[in-house]
Amino acid sequence: MITKIAVLGAGQMGSGIAQVSSVSGMDVLLYDIKEEFVQRGIKNIQASLDRFVQKGKLSAVDKDTAINRIKLTVNFSDIAGAQFVIEAIPEDPVIKLDTFKRLDALLKQDVILASNTSSISITRLAGMTARPDKIIGMHFMNPVPVMKLVEVVKGIATSEETLNTTLELAKRLGKTTVVSKDSAGFIVNRILAPWINEAVYALMEGIATPGDIDTAMKLGTNVPMGPLELADFIGLDTMLAILEVLHNDLGDPKYRPCPLLRKYVEAGMLGKKKGIGFYKY
Repeated sequence: MITKIAVLGAGQMGSGIAQVSSVSGMDVLLYDIKEEFVQRGIKNIQASLDRFVQKGKLSAVDKDTAINRIKLTVNFSDIAGAQFVIEAIPEDPVIKLDTFKRLDALLKQDVILASNTSSISITRLAGMTARPDKIIGMHFMNPVPVMKLVEVVKGIATSEETLNTTLELAKRLGKTTVVSKDSAGFIVNRILAPWINEAVYALMEGIATPGDIDTAMKLGTNVPMGPLELADFIGLDTMLAILEVLHNDLGDPKYRPCPLLRKYVEAGMLGKKKGIGFYKY
């Protein structure tokens, strides 16, 4: 049984994955490239757990126990002792490919390497390693401690053993899983990204204000969050990266990122994490 995992990336997704893993009873090594990143990550975890305590969903003792299960590091070599690795670094193919190459050289050959990528090919990541059967996608939804879904993505060489181990791990984390083929965007973003992109086109063309676009979609389709608000929450840079992968890999013009989305990203207006996107925070 897996009892010790490593999470690469202490940002919003990585810290959330570390949190649910520690609450589920596993020892977690949370890695990032700078001390300030891992410190910010653990502070976010503490704040999140405090909210669970305030809502009566977690005891104070269990919160302290979960925090104590998380170890922080900026030394890549510390990952060597992990039984399972979940990569949650920025959605940049170059960085991810290099990271998988380094992980493959560092870890024992029986260790599974999972990527939280929302759009990059698992088969492509596996091609950087000598263990393609041990590479799998494990796409968590944001915010990780709240959202129940994990998309599990099989690369062309992913073994059934790796799939079953990953499904069992996700179940231990309290998640519901769906299994997707290794196709651009998988299930969720294949459908979600064009929806958000079309909302940005509607804004660019002056059809309505951001508030009215989101209100129309929330009340008209019974979703909890409108597309522009959701894009701000995900991160406009992440949304642009997903759309670029869809557009490049599938070659269909319907996935072409809206020019206005690109302008927002160029201006550094990336959404909630920067305090401004389609809305101010």
